[in-house]
Amino acid sequence: MANKLNDKVVVITGASSGIGEAMAREYAKMGAKVVLGARREEELRRIAEEIRSRGGWVAYTPCDVVNEADCKALIECAIDNFGGIDVMICNAGLSMRALFDD
Repeated sequence: MANKLNDKVVVITGASSGIGEAMAREYAKMGAKVVLGARREEELRRIAEEIRSRGGWVAYTPCDVVNEADCKALIECAIDNFGGIDVMICNAGLSMRALFDD
């Protein structure tokens, strides 16, 4: 399975915590070049440093997905650093705490 993502460029929004952060680490372990976007730049930097320290390829840029310019900057980050995008994971968002039926 690890070779399936070798050299693929994976862009992840909401990458500064939770599922997005976990996906970034796992995909990097699998050989992907990960591009991280989230609002909290300090967290992105921390995660990127960790991935790099383990030999992974990573780039990041602050990105609030409600801001079109930020989204364009995230795409440009992927293109500038790794030449394009193979996979886009739109993970950013906010959930409401409620029962499923509600």
